[in-house]
Amino acid sequence: MRGVVFDGTRTEVVDDLEIRGPGPGEVLVAVAAAGLCHSDLSVVDGTIPFPVPVVLGHEGAGVVEAVGPGVGHVRPGDHVALSTLANCGTCAQCDRGRPTMCRKAIGRPGRPFSRGGEQLFQFASNSAFAERTLVRAVQAVKIPADLPLTSAALIGCGVLTGVGAVLNRAKVDRGDTVVVIGTGGVGLNVLQGARLAGALTVVAVDSNPAKEAVARQFGATHFLTSADGVRDILPDGADHAFECVGRTELIRQAVDLLDRHGQAVLLGVPAAGAEASFTVSSMYLDKSILGCRYGSSRPQRDIALYADLYREGRLLLDELVTETYPVEDFAKAAEDAHHGRVARGVLVF
Repeated sequence: MRGVVFDGTRTEVVDDLEIRGPGPGEVLVAVAAAGLCHSDLSVVDGTIPFPVPVVLGHEGAGVVEAVGPGVGHVRPGDHVALSTLANCGTCAQCDRGRPTMCRKAIGRPGRPFSRGGEQLFQFASNSAFAERTLVRAVQAVKIPADLPLTSAALIGCGVLTGVGAVLNRAKVDRGDTVVVIGTGGVGLNVLQGARLAGALTVVAVDSNPAKEAVARQFGATHFLTSADGVRDILPDGADHAFECVGRTELIRQAVDLLDRHGQAVLLGVPAAGAEASFTVSSMYLDKSILGCRYGSSRPQRDIALYADLYREGRLLLDELVTETYPVEDFAKAAEDAHHGRVARGVLVF
C-alpha cells in the first residue's frame, strides 16, 4: 500500500508499505483523507525530534476496515475521525478527564508498519499518510456518514487543537477580548473557537495581508499585519493571547499584549530546546502563561460535538480545505504548506 515515509534524510511516497492486522483493542482504518499539518513538516526539518524511519501524518479520517477483540463502539463500515491520543483510559489523568496528560499518550511510538522486512515507526500514534493505519480503539471516533471525509480529517488535529484551546484550556467567556497571532490552520480554529465562545473583540495578527478575508470569515473582528497595532484596538490589552506560530519572539509579544488577569496560551511548536523570555514584574497582576497540548481535548466527546456544530452550520470545516492533493503530490502539498499558500492542504487516497 501507499504511504509517506521519512527516513531521517528524505521524504518519499512509497507503494510497498505493509501493516499488521488489529489486535485486542485496536482498529484498522482505511484512510480516505489526511490534512497536512506543520507538525508533519516539523518532523522532517528536525523541529520535532522523532525516531525514523517513520510513516508521517496525524490528522485523518476514513472508514473502519476491521476491529480487534474487545472493540464495540465502532465496526467495519463506520466512518471515523482519528485522534492522536492513544491514552490508556485507566490512569489517574484519564480518570480525571485529562487524556492529553496520560503518559501512555505522550511518546512511546509503536511500529505497526513494515517495509521490506523493516519495521517503521508510527507518527503521533496515527500515521494518517498511509492508505491504512492502525489505531487504539479510543482514537477512532465515529462520525456521521454524511460528513465529508476531506473536512472530517481536519477535526483530528487543527480543530481539536485550536477550538479546544479556546473552550477547554483558556475557557474564553462571553465578552472577552482575544488576540490570535498566526492565522494558519490552528490559528483559524482559535478564531472560530473565540467566535463560538462569544468573545467580543477578536484581533487576528498575521504578516500576510492576503489572509485577512479568511481570518474575518472565521471570526476575526479586526486584522493586523503586525502586533504593534493591537494596543490601538485594545488599549488595556487582551484577556487572552494565543501564539499559533511557534516563534519565541511572538511568545514574548503574546505575553506583552495581556491585560490584567490575562493569559497567554502557547500553541505553536518551536524547536525542542527553544527558550523564551518575559519581564517577570509584568506578571504580578494575575497574568498567566499556559501551555496547551492538543487543545486539552477529550476526543470522544469533542469530535462528536464539533461534528454536530458543523452540521448545524456553526463550525467551519469545508472552508479550511484550501486544496486537495493526491498522495503522490505530497511534495507539492508540503511546499504549499511551508510557504503558507493554503490554510490546510488535504491528501486524498
